[in-house]
Amino acid sequence: MLDLGWTELLLIGIVALIVVGPKELPMMFRTLGKFTARLRAMARDFSRAMEEAADEAGVKDVAKDLRKATNPKAMGLDALKDAVDFDEIDPFGENDDKDATSKSGASASGPETQPLSEERAEAAQKIRESAAAKATARLEAEAAARAEAESQSAPEPSEASDADPSKA
Repeated sequence: MLDLGWTELLLIGIVALIVVGPKELPMMFRTLGKFTARLRAMARDFSRAMEEAADEAGVKDVAKDLRKATNPKAMGLDALKDAVDFDEIDPFGENDDKDATSKSGASASGPETQPLSEERAEAAQKIRESAAAKATARLEAEAAARAEAESQSAPEPSEASDADPSKA
């Protein structure tokens, strides 16, 4: 709590002995001890009351549910690791496609998927077009902002250079 070492406590004791006096020093320490005991008891009571309130509100149940949700075993990651044999996967395609297909049941390039339905293909195309349009608009806005910043930071030509040298 208070990071006091023996030398600090000794110094406090000597100062208290000088200020309070040797007759009243034991009574002062007894009073200080009672006061600290009361403070600790109040802190314990407060902690218990907060824990009880949390129990009534269901905070412990929510915390328990969160722990369960983030538990790898509960999420099935262990079963996934067991189901996939990473030794059979050939990321560089060194094995023949036939060997990889016979071992894992899929081609070496990955599992075969069914072609998209027309609806899903159209939706995917719309999403791609929308993303491309947004990216283009963002890039154009950034280029315009950059051009504007450069034009503002460029020094303006002085009037003397614009004036006709024959008039000077």
